[in-house]
Amino acid sequence: MFESLSDKLEKSFRLLKGQGRITEINVAETLKEVRRALLNADVNYKIAKTFTDTVKDKALGQDVLKSVKPGQMLVKIVHDELAQLMGGEAVDVNIKPNPSVVLMAGLQGSGKTTFSGKLANLLKNKRGKKPLLVACDVYRPAAIDQLKVLGEQIDVEVYSEEGNMDPVKISKNAISHAKQNGFNLVIIDTAGRLAIDEQMMNEIASIKSAINPHEILFVVDSMTGQDAVNTAKEFNERLDFDGVVLTKLDGDTRGGAALSIREVVNKPIKFVGTGEKMEALDVFHPDRMADRILGMGDIVSLVEKAQEQFDADEARKLQKKIAKNQFNFNDFLSQIKQIKKMGNLKDLASMIPGVGKAMKNMDIDDDAFKGIEAIIYSMTPEERENPKLMNGSRRKRIADGSGSDIQEVNRLIKQFDETRKLMKMMTGAKGKNLARMMGNMPMGK
Repeated sequence: MFESLSDKLEKSFRLLKGQGRITEINVAETLKEVRRALLNADVNYKIAKTFTDTVKDKALGQDVLKSVKPGQMLVKIVHDELAQLMGGEAVDVNIKPNPSVVLMAGLQGSGKTTFSGKLANLLKNKRGKKPLLVACDVYRPAAIDQLKVLGEQIDVEVYSEEGNMDPVKISKNAISHAKQNGFNLVIIDTAGRLAIDEQMMNEIASIKSAINPHEILFVVDSMTGQDAVNTAKEFNERLDFDGVVLTKLDGDTRGGAALSIREVVNKPIKFVGTGEKMEALDVFHPDRMADRILGMGDIVSLVEKAQEQFDADEARKLQKKIAKNQFNFNDFLSQIKQIKKMGNLKDLASMIPGVGKAMKNMDIDDDAFKGIEAIIYSMTPEERENPKLMNGSRRKRIADGSGSDIQEVNRLIKQFDETRKLMKMMTGAKGKNLARMMGNMPMGK
């Protein structure tokens, strides 16, 4: 995500390295490279020029503190302007009671159906909503089946009408069904359409007019770059949607759509899809995205993801076990499962300042824990419970059973012992202070 842009911005800031002060000449040289980086990221030329002009005015108007280097000052200004360009602050989805109706719109193949499932999953688990997914894509083969499969995965009912080819009637009937059966959220998945297809554009306008949704979200594939921005503009003129959803952001190393779309349509980016899993959906925070673009990481989002998987009662039990030096392989396995639930490993690593850059050329597979899990599952229940039992013959048997070699088993046991020592240290006064500090971190919506 934003890999190419991050690299080019970093190179542009090097022009100021070692400079004693900000001058019109060195700022102009640096911002020429920043503008080039934005254009390479598929950002609209007019937006890129306005952006760098604003940064230049602010940079030349700044009194640089003696303790701050010119390059650091310019990075700070660029960061703040990037966040402002993408909307400044996170904007929540508009959820009204009894029931709240959310309508999806977008091009064919933009990821509306998958996003509908992700949104239902998010609002069900985080907001306690009872969602109903509605299949109104009556044209695409297997679209209804796809939504039903997603509904089964997240345990959410899907409303569809076999043989009915009128999405306006289906959506109205679905809302009546929701009211009668206690659903407080209705998410309507519509057919993909081209902005030039007048008949299809009229159809979605008719759905909007018939059901008067509380929220219309325009779903766009971020990998289509500048075309995504132009399409958003055309859809907005017809639908006056409430917010934008950028899908497949994890596959786009440029990020031009995320940087341009807010400025062009004057509508907030509300969500970003960052993977294929149903949990791979994030609320869009412009300031955090600016952090990541400039290689500063995103610790707040990382802590939030950890807290989503955090069980207070289990944590207290675990802390007692660690304090008594009773942390075992079952606990180790449990921690691995929680980490896996947090999302894509490379994406998580990129949230730690400096780590994402160091790992950008590394291929981190989501199955990175498979070997470790295989070794632990090859242990007997007694061995998992009591790591002290691990003698040479047991290690050899575990290696054979897990399809690994003895060195891998030895390495895992060594890592486990080091982890156990570190966790025991963390349960002391410093650990309690760290836990308290993390608990008091400001959380986004």
